[in-house]
Amino acid sequence: MHPFRENVVILTGASSGIGREIALQLADQGAWLTLAARDAQCLEEVAGECRQRGGRSLVVPTDVSVLAQCQALVDRTLAEYGRIDTLVNNAGISMWARFDEMQALEPFHRLMQVNYFGSLYCTYHALPHLKRTRGRIVVISSLAGKTGVPTRSGYAASKHALVGLFDSLRVELLGTGVTVTMVYPDFVASEIRKRAYGTDGQPLGDSPVQEDRVMTTERCAQLTIRAMAKRQREDVQTLRGKAGQWIKLIAPAVVDRIALRAIQRGK
Repeated sequence: MHPFRENVVILTGASSGIGREIALQLADQGAWLTLAARDAQCLEEVAGECRQRGGRSLVVPTDVSVLAQCQALVDRTLAEYGRIDTLVNNAGISMWARFDEMQALEPFHRLMQVNYFGSLYCTYHALPHLKRTRGRIVVISSLAGKTGVPTRSGYAASKHALVGLFDSLRVELLGTGVTVTMVYPDFVASEIRKRAYGTDGQPLGDSPVQEDRVMTTERCAQLTIRAMAKRQREDVQTLRGKAGQWIKLIAPAVVDRIALRAIQRGK
């Protein structure tokens, strides 16, 4: 009934959106959480809600693009709980701009630093401890990690990199008891698009997506936790995403048009 009761979980990107909701739902199960993100105040608010729901929570403000801070995140978790059972690599940033309209390339560097290297750094430091507990590695990717998406080139590249890294790591970890679960959400009503880079390299401020017509963070977190509990290889969370993988095998151009239409419609 509660597979994550007293399960020690490091969760990055925990201050808002999908990460916040995963934290709350894990707290409902009595998980022992380490909450990581850059915004300490928001983390404290999430931690308070988690404690009210029955979970333990440790706040560790972390910029996952900084290697030393990822090591500190793992060290603080071990000092508090004595072990690590689950690592959820959720921290991420996005973009919403055509490549040929970008006025600077710095956002592409930042996307890789956070989305790719952030997960790599946290996993590198947590892995020896996950081996001791035969634990879980969970990576929140995106359908953009499965196929190219217009206006999301840098974001898609970082998510494709994640897939290559963790699919390889999954094979390396065979026999250790450590499992890797890749999660592929479609559009989710979170705050990530408001902070997405625009053509000028600055956050958009407003979401170009019809947020009231896409998956809720609650549903995304529910599906993610279910996949975590089952130690699924991957979790493609929408019918459109699942159908797209089959269509891509026989008619890849159709998937291109589907991706373009989804961006144009914002849902």
